[in-house]
Amino acid sequence: MSTSSTALAAKLLLLALMAHVAIALHAGDTLTVTFTGDVLLDRGVRKVIEKNNGDPSCLFSSSVDSLFKASHFVVANLECPATKIEDPVYKKFIFRAEPEWLATLKEHGITHLNLANNHSIDQGRDGLIDTRDNIIKAGMVPFGAGDNMEQAVQPVLLSSSPRNVYLIASLRLALENTAYLPHKPSVSQESFEKIINRIKMLKQQDPGCCVIVSLHWGMEHMTNPAAQQVMEAHQLIDAGADCLICHHTHTMQTVENYDGKFIYYSIGNFIFDQSRPINARACAVTLKITEDSVTPTTVPVIIKNCTPIITSSAH
Repeated sequence: MSTSSTALAAKLLLLALMAHVAIALHAGDTLTVTFTGDVLLDRGVRKVIEKNNGDPSCLFSSSVDSLFKASHFVVANLECPATKIEDPVYKKFIFRAEPEWLATLKEHGITHLNLANNHSIDQGRDGLIDTRDNIIKAGMVPFGAGDNMEQAVQPVLLSSSPRNVYLIASLRLALENTAYLPHKPSVSQESFEKIINRIKMLKQQDPGCCVIVSLHWGMEHMTNPAAQQVMEAHQLIDAGADCLICHHTHTMQTVENYDGKFIYYSIGNFIFDQSRPINARACAVTLKITEDSVTPTTVPVIIKNCTPIITSSAH
């Protein structure tokens, strides 16, 4: 099969998948969407999976399963390519997961995987596209990556009930030893100004819609965002974003209420092998979306032996 035929087949499968995961909500109903931080399926996590006879189900606690079951959609950041292709980029930290492990993520309730991060392309551009296609085959929706930059930056229509809910994802960091080639397979890396304009355009075309922004940004292992991030987050809200839920720092950072809209600068890790207290403390975020409101709930998480566990009542 040619490259163009493969791309078309993947696109058609993704469209069919998105139709399959659509839910039937009606006027007055509430959409529940849960967001998690970084999901790594390599390094120390790989060892845990291998000790469990190659079954990643050990990474899902009963408390997390309950949270996911109560959500219409679950959105996670996949912090590694999931591919048999081994074409590592020259960099310090290089990850790769086995694609068959993706089915377990789907079985435990994850519906969407964000690829707009600095590890999705660890096994090269072919590995990135193969990861996207493997996610589709596993029954989940990939976003934040594509055959080119124009495709990668497109918002995802998460749901059309009780109103249109769009998700915009972007990597705000330079990729290590990977050239910016927007005509090649890429992760979402459009300029900040273009993100602003994209939000404004969505709100102009569909004034009642909900726009959620997920950025992969910030300084690793810091517990507070930089002043530049705060300024940019405020600009995104001013442009019309209804909520920001971000990651990359491997820590839980500030949660801010700005003009009635919530900004999660970093929600930290989720399935991850870093064991220091600063890295093992994180949260998930559950959004309740109605026709005219977006209400977040912060769900505290502690990570033990790579497995996230909900530690107390959400607030």
